[in-house]
Amino acid sequence: MSPADLDPEFAALLAAAASAPADVAECAPLSGGTYNSLLRVVLQDGRRYVLKRPPAADRGSTLRYEHDLLRGETEYYRAARDLRGVPVPRLIHVESDADRSVVTGLVMTECPGVPWHQADASLEPGERARLRARLGGVVARLHTATGPEFGYPARPFGPPAADWPSTFAAMTAAVLNDAVRYGVRLPRPAERVREVFTAAGDVLADVTRPALVHFDLWQGNLLLDGAPGARFLSGVVDAERMFWGDPVADLVSLALFGDIERDDDFLTGYAEAGGDATFTDSVRLRLHLYRCYLYLIMLVEVVPRRFSREQRAWTRRHAGRCLEESLDAAESALGGRP
Repeated sequence: MSPADLDPEFAALLAAAASAPADVAECAPLSGGTYNSLLRVVLQDGRRYVLKRPPAADRGSTLRYEHDLLRGETEYYRAARDLRGVPVPRLIHVESDADRSVVTGLVMTECPGVPWHQADASLEPGERARLRARLGGVVARLHTATGPEFGYPARPFGPPAADWPSTFAAMTAAVLNDAVRYGVRLPRPAERVREVFTAAGDVLADVTRPALVHFDLWQGNLLLDGAPGARFLSGVVDAERMFWGDPVADLVSLALFGDIERDDDFLTGYAEAGGDATFTDSVRLRLHLYRCYLYLIMLVEVVPRRFSREQRAWTRRHAGRCLEESLDAAESALGGRP
């Protein structure tokens, strides 16, 4: 894309950050995301920015929790910016609408490197182990940040609840209602899934501090930079799904479709940086619940985001299987409680 072809809305966002289209040396859309629009911009003086805008208001249907996602991403980067050794983008400009009720655009620094999954196959076992331990330390430091209240910063479900059980109940109810609204075929009926969440709700009372949770820490949102054998974690990005809640929830996407308890390197780094890596009965049951929540989001979002037939089949195969396994695990844990 030529700088002369810069979209007017992105040009206006760039201008608000004190840079004119004439300052742009290169620009190109970024792929990989399925919700917001992203543009990489390189300025004549070498500065590298990522510009981000939400979908157009006339795009159509979304999930309930997806209201004003850029507000949450803004809050995530601001909460993380002063944490030692945490590589997140630096916000250059945050654009809000006239009444400041919705964040309509971000300009942030570009973190260097490539998504982890693009480099993973070329990592030597020792390098991978070192990077996973490093990631554990970074996530532990992120989890030290404490929010003003539980839930999504944009408050998509109304006034915030006073505690984590009530907050998570609203989150799960919303995605299950979305599943019904969009006619999504789940591995089990929505009401049966709802019963599992309700039966396990008391264990959520063990969470009393609203910690910073990214909730989308799969390899595509983790950047690596450096030469082979000397790579380092260079970016934690795309914090659109963030919320304030139980840090255990981040362990789901860190081992997407897998089991974080098998990731000794990550857990060692997490514990050494002060994170609690003890898997009690409470932690394991909560982890099952958060897996269910993420896999539900993945299954439901394919409809409003208009995924292809192949993408839908892949999601049903993987997220559907993991949802069923997580529901079974939660029920088993519930059945074994005194």
